[in-house]
Amino acid sequence: MNITASMVKDLREKTGAGMMDCKKALVESNADMDKAIDYLREKGISKAAKKAERIAAEGLANIYLKGNDAVVLELNSETDFVAKNAEFKELLDKIGNAILKGKANDLEGALALKVGKETVNDLIVNATAKIGEKISLRRFEKVTKSKSEVFGTYLHMGGKIASLTVVLGSDEVVAKDVAMQAAAMRPLYTTIESVPESDLEHEKSVIREQVINEGKKPEFADKIVEGRIRKFYEETVLEEQAFIKDSNVTVKGYLENNKSKLVKLVRYEVGEGMEKRNDNFAEEVMSQIK
Repeated sequence: MNITASMVKDLREKTGAGMMDCKKALVESNADMDKAIDYLREKGISKAAKKAERIAAEGLANIYLKGNDAVVLELNSETDFVAKNAEFKELLDKIGNAILKGKANDLEGALALKVGKETVNDLIVNATAKIGEKISLRRFEKVTKSKSEVFGTYLHMGGKIASLTVVLGSDEVVAKDVAMQAAAMRPLYTTIESVPESDLEHEKSVIREQVINEGKKPEFADKIVEGRIRKFYEETVLEEQAFIKDSNVTVKGYLENNKSKLVKLVRYEVGEGMEKRNDNFAEEVMSQIK
């Protein structure tokens, strides 16, 4: 049985399935093209491939912990309705635990991880075919802490926002409070030192234009800019924000009062930065008629 590249290419063009899936189908069907097409249809892979261009900007994020390791991940669907489905949540858990236990440095590695006899990619393809929507693993981050550090976790809106912190010299209550703060207040940076110079200079230039447009004297502009940059830090830097449980102290002050230091923050908000699906049902019906 000789599976050629042209056979794989031909099957891919007929079904829209991935190259590896096409090659496997041809192997399983002894190079019989019709049987290979049936194989892909039976596995739902052909159907899944047709949905590859759809927008999947809904879904769930979650956090998985085991000892000193943690994983934060986002799994996307096309609609919020599917994200609330028990099968979708079960898929999320399987993928999260596979990444937590396995060794994957990127999405390609994560998709290749084994869950029983299947890969994570197989699970996603099968779920896409069964549920009828595009399902995709958008991102993940694996974090390892030291024994002297603690994890803080917080999920908001049933998993629409997942926030993980690593805090040194404290307990899980403090770490969770900071994770909750990050989930609620959407910081862009963790510390003043972590603000990129390019971001800071851009903000200063915008504020300077505002000051000039307000008719302020140029000689006072720099002083006004510095004052408003302080406000920028208070809004966008986690440690400089007013603590949500006690607005009399900043998050940095809260940590210091508890002899603690924020080491890391990972915050995922489902669909952030992605184009949301906007269905036009009339167009969809017409396309099916055609």
